[in-house]
Amino acid sequence: MILINLLPYREERRKRRKAAFFAGLGLAGLVGAGIVVAAYLMLQFLTAEQQSHNQYIQNEITRLEAQIKDIADLKAEIESLKARQRAVEDLQTDRNTPVQLLNDLARLAPEGIYLTALRQDAKVVTISGIAQTNERVSEFLRNVSRSSEWLEKPDLIEVKLASVTTNTRDPRRLLDFSMKVSIKSPVREAAPGAPGASAPKKS
Repeated sequence: MILINLLPYREERRKRRKAAFFAGLGLAGLVGAGIVVAAYLMLQFLTAEQQSHNQYIQNEITRLEAQIKDIADLKAEIESLKARQRAVEDLQTDRNTPVQLLNDLARLAPEGIYLTALRQDAKVVTISGIAQTNERVSEFLRNVSRSSEWLEKPDLIEVKLASVTTNTRDPRRLLDFSMKVSIKSPVREAAPGAPGASAPKKS
């Protein structure tokens, strides 16, 4: 009977398997380390790209903020120029107001109304006068309310008997009256191209 000792062969196979296991383990470690390094490098690249993108956006925001500030300054300058233009126009209107006011009152005062005093405070004018009857005063108020080009909002302050004596044989009882009226604000024409400005008609 022949006996064969297989122990050295099995021991050798076990060593080979152990070596292969450690080799595979090392290879897996190297592959894992390579993956980690590749992931780290990719993360660094993506981070750098995102930072560059963020910096670009921040630069654009800064540029736009500077442009917005310039636009705001330009609008403020335009508003200042408009305010100066309105002030000049108001001065021109105020210079003509007394003449227009007197013309308007002379046109609107009915027969039997005699104006004795005018006093202007800003846009409010106080008118004092003498009337033959209450009806004349009422007519004067209606004329100012409906037909005046420069005056509005007439407000009667008082009506009382006037201390006026006449030399005629038929003395009449005259009335002292006072009223307040407001001067209308001038209508400003819209600038060409502005909203609400009417386009010129074609012939």
